[in-house]
Amino acid sequence: MCGRYASARKKHELLEEFQVELDGVPDQELPPDYNVAPTKQIYAVMSRVPKVDGESLSDRPVRQLQIVRWGLVPAWAKDPSIGSRLINARVETVADKPAFRRAFAARRCLLPADGYYEWMPVEGKKKQPYFIHPADGGMLAMAGLYEFWKDPERADDDPLKWLCTCTVITTTAEDEVGHIHDRMPMTIERDRWAEWLDPRTEDPAGLLVAAGPDRLRAHPVSTAVNNVRNNGPELLEPLDGDPEKTEALF
Repeated sequence: MCGRYASARKKHELLEEFQVELDGVPDQELPPDYNVAPTKQIYAVMSRVPKVDGESLSDRPVRQLQIVRWGLVPAWAKDPSIGSRLINARVETVADKPAFRRAFAARRCLLPADGYYEWMPVEGKKKQPYFIHPADGGMLAMAGLYEFWKDPERADDDPLKWLCTCTVITTTAEDEVGHIHDRMPMTIERDRWAEWLDPRTEDPAGLLVAAGPDRLRAHPVSTAVNNVRNNGPELLEPLDGDPEKTEALF
């Protein structure tokens, strides 16, 4: 699974990197987060037809940056608590599973990440956390889905009436990635971003790929990351303090 990751870029960097046309949250900016955990607020890139008071402002989907909560809450859910159990969607079942199939068909997004954490079993019951990241220092565009949930207990004019949530699509981790953890996030290559985000794309499954064989590196990090209250750039540092001793994953 993918249960923790780092997303520390500033908003203006994301707007530029993902060629965003519309800043959907102009009055908000999330702080750098080196220990993103489920139920946190995160950035998501999506393509939607912008609306004001229910009226469309465009005749086409516009790429925009939004803030969503990690942990997908399906529209049919009785309450949002289910989201904490739906932080990941397995690629093998995402098109068919009731919680995800409607979002997979038309509500796909990109979740920017500097890298993600996985825990590898070591001696006894201990687990060693690793930070897995692009070898070139760039960003991962993790494949995600988003959904809207309407709170039946809030008034229609309540700004908290609608909750937007997301999930990360995962796949089997093969080769050397698998020795750390058997699952990894799916990513979307840059030249396929537009198709993935377009709600009109009819075969999104064909756009999903695992990270290429030369893209990822990993290094062990401090167990301080185990506690979600710990949050700072030191969490990304190699355990031995030598950034040159990172391990190629392929």
